[in-house]
Amino acid sequence: MKVQRFIPASSSRFAAQLFNIITVVVMLASITALLLGKLLASQKVGFLPFVLSLPPVMIWFGGSIFVYASIAHHPNVRTAHYNKWAGYRFYGVMGSLMVIGPAIYGLLGGWGGLMLVQGLAVTIVVPWALLDIYRAAREPWSDMTVEVES
Repeated sequence: MKVQRFIPASSSRFAAQLFNIITVVVMLASITALLLGKLLASQKVGFLPFVLSLPPVMIWFGGSIFVYASIAHHPNVRTAHYNKWAGYRFYGVMGSLMVIGPAIYGLLGGWGGLMLVQGLAVTIVVPWALLDIYRAAREPWSDMTVEVES
């Protein structure tokens, strides 16, 4: 038996923005933790910036897979479109930094190299994510009704 399900416009808009919102928060938290770690680190605890900045990105990398998968087949095509491009950006930058990150880190080494790699990721991902959040907020969304099996 098929049942009609109502999807409000606000739900579609929020789903379109969700991946980008969390990505911005995590990337800014990570760069902030890196900077705070550097300020608080003594010479004997030089690894503190790295230890503070890496977990948010790693946790979000794992969690983003579930967020991406849950929104990927949204009935609203525009919601799935925003989610797809947010994933392309985030996974593309993170994958690229896995390949070229060690070489970039090797240029400066230590804190400077880590800051360069992290700053590059934030510089690429955050502005585009904020632009997509803005675009999704400005786009006209409409309520939908879909049929699902009960």
